[in-house]
Amino acid sequence: MKVKVLNKHEVKASLNMISVLEKVEEVYCLKARQKAGLWPLIFHEFQPEIADMDIKSGYINEYDVYGLKVVSWFSENRDKNLPMLFGTTLMFDMKTGAPIGILDAEHVTGMRTGAAGAIGAKFLARARSEDLLIVGTGHQAAFQIAATLIAMQNIKRVRICNPRNAEQGVKFVSTIKDILNLEFLSSFQADDEVYDRIKAKFEVQFIAEPSLEKAVSQSDIIITVTPSRKPLIMKSWLKEGVHISCMGSDLQGKQEIESCILKDAKIFVDDMAQAINVGELEIALKTGTISEDNIMGEIGELILSEKVGRTNDSEITIFDSTGIALQDLIVSKLAIDIAKEKNIGQEVDL
Repeated sequence: MKVKVLNKHEVKASLNMISVLEKVEEVYCLKARQKAGLWPLIFHEFQPEIADMDIKSGYINEYDVYGLKVVSWFSENRDKNLPMLFGTTLMFDMKTGAPIGILDAEHVTGMRTGAAGAIGAKFLARARSEDLLIVGTGHQAAFQIAATLIAMQNIKRVRICNPRNAEQGVKFVSTIKDILNLEFLSSFQADDEVYDRIKAKFEVQFIAEPSLEKAVSQSDIIITVTPSRKPLIMKSWLKEGVHISCMGSDLQGKQEIESCILKDAKIFVDDMAQAINVGELEIALKTGTISEDNIMGEIGELILSEKVGRTNDSEITIFDSTGIALQDLIVSKLAIDIAKEKNIGQEVDL
């Protein structure tokens, strides 16, 4: 049985953000139409706050595939000259059970998570939004910027804030244009009309903002990508009509925004069960600040116009994205298909 194997560099050579945005939107809709589904999340801590792993899995009927992603985090690896994070995706044919792909999951995770934050903004933020704030300067921040600039039409300024280390924000801003061009623009052909369009979208103003309160008060769209376990963003700081894509809360106990923000917001999630159990909503639900009735629905239902999103420019909107296996599967399937077309990667017998 021939199985396609793609390492990190081969995955990167097979994907661009426009295609990933399209595929993540598509799989949200397939989920809403019950043509794709998830199996329960598995999480295990080998040592609390030192080493853990999680398994996310699911199936996509439309593509006759199922699979899983295993992510392991071992913080002490840094002392062993090893990456702290490892991720691997395995994909199988739904009709036969045969394995069809083994992929390094790092770049797929970055791309699909960036796309998710941007899709939340695309369908919930005010269309004329000009000011984007990224809270956090880790690996995921550049993916969120690239995807949101591509997905939105009117962004003119991107503020960056690392709430715990202002210098990291300054350092990030000094390199972000090079990162965008090298990591995202380069995936398009230089003589292509799309290349020029994306290049123009990346020519915005980048601002390192040391004060999170000031940055929040000036922003139309906020995307949070931190591991915080206490609120970073206060309700009193928010600009009227702001949209927030909460991307960092994906395990129990994590929280990035003040719970009372959720009480008065229109809330959409990627998956109801995951958002309730491990998302930004978890603590607000447990403390009784909100109930499940505050959740308007899943993002796929919004994309399909089965649920109503923003109805005026003064509403606060929230997208609680915990990250679901279906994103990984559809983007991994895309990478495998393109790799086959380009003769990228290896085919091995198992």
